[in-house]
Amino acid sequence: MISLLNALPGAVAQGLIWGIMAIGVYITYRILDIADLTVDGSLCTGGAVCIMLMLGGQNVWVALLGALLAGMAAGLATGLLHTFMGIPAILAGILTQLGLYSINLKAMGKANQAINVDKFNLLVSLRFTKNVPFYKNSILIVAVMIIVLILILYWFFGTELGCSLRATGCNDKMARAQGINTDFNRVLGLMISNGLVALSGALLAQYQGFADINMGRGAIVIGLAAVIIGEAVFGKVFRNFGFRLLGVALGSIIYYLVMQFVIWLGIDTDLLKFLQAAVVAVFLAIPTWKERYFSKPVKKGGQN
Repeated sequence: MISLLNALPGAVAQGLIWGIMAIGVYITYRILDIADLTVDGSLCTGGAVCIMLMLGGQNVWVALLGALLAGMAAGLATGLLHTFMGIPAILAGILTQLGLYSINLKAMGKANQAINVDKFNLLVSLRFTKNVPFYKNSILIVAVMIIVLILILYWFFGTELGCSLRATGCNDKMARAQGINTDFNRVLGLMISNGLVALSGALLAQYQGFADINMGRGAIVIGLAAVIIGEAVFGKVFRNFGFRLLGVALGSIIYYLVMQFVIWLGIDTDLLKFLQAAVVAVFLAIPTWKERYFSKPVKKGGQN
């Protein structure tokens, strides 16, 4: 039990970092109604760009900005493949993800690049979760970043442009009938989403002390798990858009706490990916199960 308690701060910190990625997934999956698989590549892109910029002498904030812009460029590529070239969104994401593998490999020069917390001024690190001043604590720093991001996104999606982006995902044909440039909005949404995913990758690379070419593999599953868990647990409580984004981030924390508990139970870690897929599949199926097997039958005349 003591080992589990000692691991909890690290699980919370990691859950918060992935929570930023989950918010990016929420934008495409729930707002734009697009299953974007670019995130498996753009997460690594963010980590690779951040680490290489810091190894090249840039400070952490410049590195984070570079990662954000690189992720937005990845989203732009997917958006153009989808809108300009007419490729279905899911295939466009796969193509971009495939291309990013080579780009990430060339950017890092090899499959793995490490960064030492003792030699570089990192914003977050696994060492900063316990026994450090509160202002250096990784949990506090990432939590503040998430709150700031949610406030910015809440403001943006309340603007005319943000509302048109939400309308595009809600009803594409009606949005076009109202004169909204839906292609532009899809590209913009993909850019914002992958920018956040890359920012999460930059923080994750700092936290674990290295960027790896495979660090984004399965990221979409973790992002979807966080979104689904957040909606299932906090959906009836958090009605406001900003609180929904917060619920997604909290869902990511719950996910990592559950995964840490599973590891503590001694379950074979080789089965973790299978368990991740199973958890997402079950949560995605819950709405259908509710409708088919647990809803009251409607009698003729529309009365229950």
